[in-house]
Amino acid sequence: MELLPDFWKEDYWLPPGVTWRDMEQLRDSNRPRPQDLLIALPLALGFVALRYMFERFVAPPMARCLGVKNRLQVTAAPSPKLESFYTQRSRQPSQSEIVSLMLLCGKTQRQIETWFRRRRNQDRPCQTKKFGEAAWRFFFYLTAFMAGLSCLVDKPWFWDLRECWRQYPLQPMEGAHYWYYMLELGFYGSLLLRISVDVKRKDFKEQVIHHLATIFLLSFSYCANYIRIGTLVMLLHDSSDILLESAKMFNYGAGWRKSCDTLFVVFAVVFLVTRLVIFPSKIIHTTLVLSMEVFEPFAGYYFFNILLMVLQALHIFWAGLILRMVYKFLKGKSPMKTADREHPEN
Repeated sequence: MELLPDFWKEDYWLPPGVTWRDMEQLRDSNRPRPQDLLIALPLALGFVALRYMFERFVAPPMARCLGVKNRLQVTAAPSPKLESFYTQRSRQPSQSEIVSLMLLCGKTQRQIETWFRRRRNQDRPCQTKKFGEAAWRFFFYLTAFMAGLSCLVDKPWFWDLRECWRQYPLQPMEGAHYWYYMLELGFYGSLLLRISVDVKRKDFKEQVIHHLATIFLLSFSYCANYIRIGTLVMLLHDSSDILLESAKMFNYGAGWRKSCDTLFVVFAVVFLVTRLVIFPSKIIHTTLVLSMEVFEPFAGYYFFNILLMVLQALHIFWAGLILRMVYKFLKGKSPMKTADREHPEN
């Protein structure tokens, strides 16, 4: 019980000289409170339900319009011994294990290798499932970006980052920004709830880290009233995610190679500019440097910036993958098609 007061100690959450009593000067309707975050859980569950409806009734006709078709697959012949090895030991047996399986099942090496290749193909997600996931994320990011832009474009901190810290932390919170925060938090919560059943991608671990860092970043920045800079971080990230998901949608369709490649190139440019240029030079610079014009460092200042650094490290990792795909594009290969062949789980 003694840990709770220590957790909410003012030295952790507020700049030196500011107390929770000072924060109470703001009306309850205009002041971020930790208990507000509780709404994120029902919102996350709501997003899960809404996504189910979207992927069941909205995504299929969209997929048909774009010519998305599932690949024909040859199923592996029933083999209890091989199936047991596949599920309990390894999906890709080594050469020595293949020899053992040959003796155990009375099959040739080629038959063993063919069986495992077909069995792996059976577990790969179909094109319509991948399209549904991409379409759902596309519509969310597009809606979130348009809503965020509409509620920020007329705010002074959208144009002058020093306004993010004017009179901090005694800054009133508008209702639109509250819902912008809660909906983004609920959406990323829904991604974590669904992560075990979603398509498992090559960067699965990085995605989990990204979702967790985003949830911690949103939760902490809300409680510490980093609302202004937090809204800019969300808007910046959604801008490139829209293009990525739209490129994936066209990638899964038939006859849309040029559209897919064009969207990917635009996405690559936007991602590299927003995540490797604007994010560190504007967002991280203002949280590390410009904020110090208003208050002295405190625990929350370091924690918030560490989370931003984690995001930046992920940006660099993903930028490397994107540049590899751009290199393949310059060599005349379709980057999205190549990635889909090399990593069918994407």
